[in-house]
Amino acid sequence: VQLQASGGGLVQAGGSLRLSCAASGSIFSIQDMDWYVQVPGKQRELVASITSGGSTKYADSLKGRFTISRDNAKSTVYLQMNSLKPEDTAVYYCHADLVPIADSRRLYSYWGQGTQVTVSS
Repeated sequence: VQLQASGGGLVQAGGSLRLSCAASGSIFSIQDMDWYVQVPGKQRELVASITSGGSTKYADSLKGRFTISRDNAKSTVYLQMNSLKPEDTAVYYCHADLVPIADSRRLYSYWGQGTQVTVSS
């Protein structure tokens, strides 16, 4: 099982990016999928989370600019990032709580590799 994140890059302030994260492998079910952000020297922080049923929650500071969504058929979570600011520059990580086929008795926590977002002023 792995999570593969993509979509980061360099964008000017005010621009938009869409991050994607696809889960692959022998997966029985996926529960919550999330995006986290980490800047150098700081702890990883939750950006947004979405349940398998589509309920969402966001970090207060990012509400209105970022939108999380998911496609359960594709086991993929997205983060639409609008009105980007230089302070959004960071590495963004996807995360999922899922049940692998290899051990369907419990939930496992998986992380993607991180994708760099750089916003220039």
